[in-house]
Amino acid sequence: MREILIRGAEVVVTMDAARRELRGADLLIRGGEIVAVGQGLVSTGEVVSAAGCVVTPGLINTHHHLYQTLTRAVPGGQDALLFGWLKTLYPIWARMGPEEIFTSAQIGLAELALSGCTLSSDHLYLFPNGARLEDTIAAAAELGLRFHPTRGAMSIGESAGGLPPDALVEREEAILADCIRVIDAHHDPRPGSMLRVGVAPCSPFSVSRELMRDAALLARDKGVMLHTHLAENDEDIAYSLHRFGCRPGQYAEDLGWTGADVWHAHCVKLSGSEIELFARSSTGVAHCPCSNCRLGSGIAPVRAMRDAGVKLALGVDGSASNDAGNLIAEARQALLLQRVQNGADAMSAREALEIATLGGAQVLGRPELGSLEPGKRADLAIWDVSGLEAAGAWDPVAALLLSGPTRVKHLFVEGRPVVQDGQITTLDLPRVIERANTLARALAR
Repeated sequence: MREILIRGAEVVVTMDAARRELRGADLLIRGGEIVAVGQGLVSTGEVVSAAGCVVTPGLINTHHHLYQTLTRAVPGGQDALLFGWLKTLYPIWARMGPEEIFTSAQIGLAELALSGCTLSSDHLYLFPNGARLEDTIAAAAELGLRFHPTRGAMSIGESAGGLPPDALVEREEAILADCIRVIDAHHDPRPGSMLRVGVAPCSPFSVSRELMRDAALLARDKGVMLHTHLAENDEDIAYSLHRFGCRPGQYAEDLGWTGADVWHAHCVKLSGSEIELFARSSTGVAHCPCSNCRLGSGIAPVRAMRDAGVKLALGVDGSASNDAGNLIAEARQALLLQRVQNGADAMSAREALEIATLGGAQVLGRPELGSLEPGKRADLAIWDVSGLEAAGAWDPVAALLLSGPTRVKHLFVEGRPVVQDGQITTLDLPRVIERANTLARALAR
């Protein structure tokens, strides 16, 4: 059984119940599990020096659209609000196929890994030209990241009053059948699982009330989680009031979309009563601050959600609306936005880091992740704070959020190295980048 000793970290940020930070500490990994954290540990296995480094739990990304990585900085969508942005990009995405979906996932997941992410969810809600959820699953398996893809869907096209073009929507019977297929084929509910699958109709404005209800019933029958977009901006609220006669939170509750097995993306425009509903029902939220800024959606009420006890995590969102996928930078943006809205004492660097690690584990239902303790899985990020970005920093843990670095030195997932000395170990990344650029140029023609 492989054993690795992470030796002599400047600080190990445990995120345990006491939120201990251990200086000059070691961390012992055996067979993908953390077996000890403390000073003076010994091992006959591999030794990795963490001198001059901060060790944190792996960051957890709870909302992404990996397929969008090939459509960053598209001119027609650079300055558009959400609905106009979607209308610009839908025709481009309709030209994608399995290779584009696979390659975009490779790029997006590699970018996340270099930013300290060990587990990512993904929300794939369109399947053009033979694309399948397996295209993203294969990319995650090759890279070695823990993965929680969700089988998304759109069923109401333009001809029926929806936003997406008819070519990108599916029959609802086929959607539910494929959800069953991918769950049965790939979902692994065991602790330490590298792959779990969720059910994720795209949004209340792209699927029917019936599909939302049936998806919730199916997910609970199969024991998997539910995910969708909710209350993202003012247009979203107006649509809900006009179409459904209620706010998004009420719509979600009525259709079974609240509970510990549900997490919603964005929630920028949640009201006070909706925040109380989510806290009371243990419903999770994926906060996507950079995307919310990019699309002008607003500042989510994160401080109010945290104070009320809502489970809150971070998401980088799709690369067509961020347009980056750097999760530690996302945590910094979350901190800054709460300070802009609520004052400089509204959120500390450590709270933002907690949201990015432990918060993600709580939202995705992974109690074996999110902290560095004996018995937890060995998902961890090692950050070199001896370099330029953190030079002059008095507090190396706060420096991760306030100054940098924004790229890991080493990253371990299930005790296996995915990043070593700042380089992806599992992919020929230059070749993947070249292929991505070739495919993006073809899409632009």
